[in-house]
Amino acid sequence: MPHFHIDYSPNLEARMDIGALCVVIRDAAMETGVFPLAGIRIRATPATHVVMADGDPDHAFLDLSVRLRAGRTEAAKQAATQTIFAAMEAFCAPVMNSSSFMLSMEMRDIDPELSPKASSIRNHLAGDTT
Repeated sequence: MPHFHIDYSPNLEARMDIGALCVVIRDAAMETGVFPLAGIRIRATPATHVVMADGDPDHAFLDLSVRLRAGRTEAAKQAATQTIFAAMEAFCAPVMNSSSFMLSMEMRDIDPELSPKASSIRNHLAGDTT
């Protein structure tokens, strides 16, 4: 684990490469040393209905929600949040500089007692999967 879920306004698809942003987030997450490669899951979903601020349809948003299994220190989570958000800000800077755009992120723990898991992905990855 963790789960990285990006919600975004559909008008962003014409302004940035959402798939490339997923790769940027994966790479930043790996750079932190906090998340095992085999556990990283990144998905992006455009919001079907969006109203922001004054309702101007040119406003855009992108929000990253990170859910992870409990057990990491607050310091590790804070450092990971800073690293990942900085990578997102750098990637999104052209959109932020040229249009109305809101960027946000939240990281939170999942209670392991209420979140069972099963996976065979490590059987299909080459090399070290830690």
